[in-house]
Amino acid sequence: MHNLRQLVVLIAFFCLAAAADKGVFPDVQAAEQAVPQNKVRSVNLAVSTSLTSPATNASPDSPANPVIAASTASPAGKAPATRPATALPGQDEYYDPANPDYHRLQKANESLAGFKLDKKQYVNWMDVLREKLINPRADLTGKATMEVLDMDIIMKNTKAMPYVKFPHKSHTMWLACSNCHDQIFVPKAGANKIDMAKIFRGQYCGVCHDKVAFSMFFSCETCHSVPIAEGKPWWN
Repeated sequence: MHNLRQLVVLIAFFCLAAAADKGVFPDVQAAEQAVPQNKVRSVNLAVSTSLTSPATNASPDSPANPVIAASTASPAGKAPATRPATALPGQDEYYDPANPDYHRLQKANESLAGFKLDKKQYVNWMDVLREKLINPRADLTGKATMEVLDMDIIMKNTKAMPYVKFPHKSHTMWLACSNCHDQIFVPKAGANKIDMAKIFRGQYCGVCHDKVAFSMFFSCETCHSVPIAEGKPWWN
């Protein structure tokens, strides 16, 4: 029965991955932070106070989706690809054209224009942060203080998969500790019974990832980054 349950979970994972590859799921990075149904707001995660881009200062009479030439994926040694200023498919599903301020409000494609992309063609948020193109708040209230913690946690309960390395530094460059502790993660070794099923249901890492942070689909190596002697990354 246990093996059957594992098989069902594995089949479900590949079905979700295939759906994501075919564009069934919306581009979450094209959505504005203030989408009402965004459950991330309920756990007090921070949003950016400023997004700078070439299209930021558009006038009220400017088109809602200006067309600006964007770079494409570049060969090795050249500048990385950047996010285009043209709207991605389905972006307008997040806006109400009947709103009288529709043409005045900045759209996601305008705010993200020129931001570097990762190999999955999503915004590389850590590069954007390091280049000081954004200035995130430590929490939604704007009162908390970020304290950068350079400490990695290695999670070894991964069966034949490479171990997971959780870098505190890249997370605490964005957020105050109170965003995650104690509501999402108990700060005690062994106290968090994390597994992929729970993550895909929006718990633990899934509170942010696949919502406002990078997608987990086809990005296994981003977290499962510590090789183990008895295992081999199956995505290579």
